[in-house]
Amino acid sequence: MGEIRTLYGTSNQAITITLNSLASAAARAGASVSNTTNKFQDVLIQLIVRTAAGTVAAEKAVKVYAYGTADGGTTYSDNTVGTDVAHTLTSPPNTVLIGIINVAVADTIYESHPFSLATAFGGIVPDNWGIIVENQTGLALNATGNSAFYQGIKTETV
Repeated sequence: MGEIRTLYGTSNQAITITLNSLASAAARAGASVSNTTNKFQDVLIQLIVRTAAGTVAAEKAVKVYAYGTADGGTTYSDNTVGTDVAHTLTSPPNTVLIGIINVAVADTIYESHPFSLATAFGGIVPDNWGIIVENQTGLALNATGNSAFYQGIKTETV
């Protein structure tokens, strides 16, 4: 019987999503990411957000949802299209909330902890996946400095 090792993919892989200047009460879907080549068993997703100046209100949170497909990238959850585009979430959303970034102070940088993508899909990463970010801070996000990135994880037996 062999030893099972965890293998980490390249860190800091950019997720294509335009978060700079995202208005309050608005959502943005990122471009889909293909998992067909790497076949990651999980993906850690992390965000850096910064609010603009002003007064934080509303829910004081940035919500991160996961979307996926089971047909090779034709049909995505919550009517997402797999590109970096403004998105109107259904109410309630037909995606899975994978994390919340609490935002208490304006004009401050907040870094999330890594969110597990596989947990959103019952422990399996779809062949194509992406994120939707919803700004519920009462302020727009800053015009610069907002980003999302990921690192894939798989195991091997040696």
